[in-house]
Amino acid sequence: MHKGWFVAVPLLLFGVVASLFIGVIDVSPAALFSADRTMSVMATSRIPRTVAIILTGSSMAVAGLIMQMIVANRFVEPMTAGSGSSAALGVLLVTFFMPAASIFTKMLIACLVALAGTAGFLMLVRRLPTHQPLLVPLVGIAYGGVIGAVVTFIGYQTDLLQYIEVWFNGEFSGILQGRYELLWLAGVLTLLAYFVADQFAILGLGKNVSINLGLNYQQIVRLGLFIVSLITAMTVVTVGMIPFVGLVVPNIISRWLGDNLRQTLPVTALMGACLVLASDLIGRLVRYPFEIPVGTIFGIVGAVIFLWILYMPATTKQGSNSDKREASKC
Repeated sequence: MHKGWFVAVPLLLFGVVASLFIGVIDVSPAALFSADRTMSVMATSRIPRTVAIILTGSSMAVAGLIMQMIVANRFVEPMTAGSGSSAALGVLLVTFFMPAASIFTKMLIACLVALAGTAGFLMLVRRLPTHQPLLVPLVGIAYGGVIGAVVTFIGYQTDLLQYIEVWFNGEFSGILQGRYELLWLAGVLTLLAYFVADQFAILGLGKNVSINLGLNYQQIVRLGLFIVSLITAMTVVTVGMIPFVGLVVPNIISRWLGDNLRQTLPVTALMGACLVLASDLIGRLVRYPFEIPVGTIFGIVGAVIFLWILYMPATTKQGSNSDKREASKC
């Protein structure tokens, strides 16, 4: 078993237990066997919330990893490169023009707009000089900021500013049974990404190398864009934007365990779930009984980790290059 599992799994189990029993309504393990109200709280709120956190954290971490492979740059992720803002724009448009639309319709429109926004970012990145990798995240932040400004302007003109705040600051306080099931599809897409992990690893070597190795470059890029856009859209529609998850988690795992995606992708998903779960627990406890949105907590923590990643030299495993060579043979 990969050594990353021995760290991620216990952390996740501890976080799950804490998430089930921390909240405004006092729930103790002993009360589970004696009170119907306690079981109702568990089934209606605590369990759906915990599952939603795990699905969101794991899927967003994997989506960030895929986007980094597509762009061949370790400093990008969907929420800071325009995909999240584009999904919010899609939800805003469908809310304004089709207010009675179902949640599936909103997700579909958000996915299409997020796909267009991600493709636009990819076209911008391809025009940047390859010897200046830090330009990519700067362009992504500016690109996402422009789209976010458009969303804010439309929201201001249509008196929907308070409504769009839900999408720009992710939180799980509103997650109840019947309002999170869309995220199970994100979990399915995360599993799909694992089965094509070798192709994504080759994709991260660059366009020319990928084509020379026999990879159908355009097909894998389209698949990656589809997975990233759909996961981003479902996350924004259900819980809102949580920045830096897809940025810091893949970088931490890459520096710790190397770049063999077949081995590191499951650990990336688990660590993403652990960090989002920890941020949610912090948000519940800091101003108890009130809550701080998890997007705020992770935004602060993620920004600090991102600065550390920029300033600290890469110290990945010595086996990273061999891992890449193994992936290139698949």
